[in-house]
Amino acid sequence: FQYLKRFHQGCDLDSFWYEELSVEGSPAECLQLFLLHCGVMDPSWAELRNFTWFLNIQLGDCEASVFCNPNFVRDTLNGF
Repeated sequence: FQYLKRFHQGCDLDSFWYEELSVEGSPAECLQLFLLHCGVMDPSWAELRNFTWFLNIQLGDCEASVFCNPNFVRDTLNGF
């Protein structure tokens, strides 16, 4: 949700890192963003769960990759 919220607001995500145990927004706002970005017109709960699971895995892998670390790549892959 932290990434989707900032993406929806047009923020630069290159320097953002997930903040564990940080509570942002309401459950309704979270669900609204998931529905907006999941890519399915009328998703089931299973489709929303799969979307959030996949997004969580991808963003975790991205944060763990040195190629997505702005301190490592500097400005060579800006916006990647």
